[in-house]
Amino acid sequence: MTESDRSGNDARNGAVLPAATSAQIYDAGMRVRREVLGEAHVDRANAAKDDFTADYQDMITRIAWGGIWTRPGLSRQMRSAITLTALIAHGHWDELAMHVRAALTNGLSRDEIREVLLQSAIYCGVPAANSAFKTAQAVFAQLDGQPEESGQNPAPETPTQAPASTPKDDRP
Repeated sequence: MTESDRSGNDARNGAVLPAATSAQIYDAGMRVRREVLGEAHVDRANAAKDDFTADYQDMITRIAWGGIWTRPGLSRQMRSAITLTALIAHGHWDELAMHVRAALTNGLSRDEIREVLLQSAIYCGVPAANSAFKTAQAVFAQLDGQPEESGQNPAPETPTQAPASTPKDDRP
């Protein structure tokens, strides 16, 4: 008898179980979000939340972190590799910097991150991979306490102020 047969819940769904409340899904998502992105980052994102962004922050915590990142079907390392690739494909460099840090937290090595970036060069394009390598280099330099070379993305720990047409937030 499987766990889902005994409990009536399908464990493949992570925190999103038939009887789960929105609050339970949110709480599970917030736990994973803090584990992956770090307490300080999530605290800053929550401190910056206002009436305009509160619904968005709630949504990404419940749906992305509670609904997807809690699912057991992929390891956090695999989820990080997929996330890095998606961010490279769409050119989200500030988010990439944040998720390079998260990938290290999730257990990917710098060598594995390099391999993800190399793979992305083929499927996302060489210019995108070039920017990704510069972003990852800046993150590694920052983590190693080294000054960044000029021309590299500064890879801030929190999203920077964006032009009015491109809202910055704490995307998963």
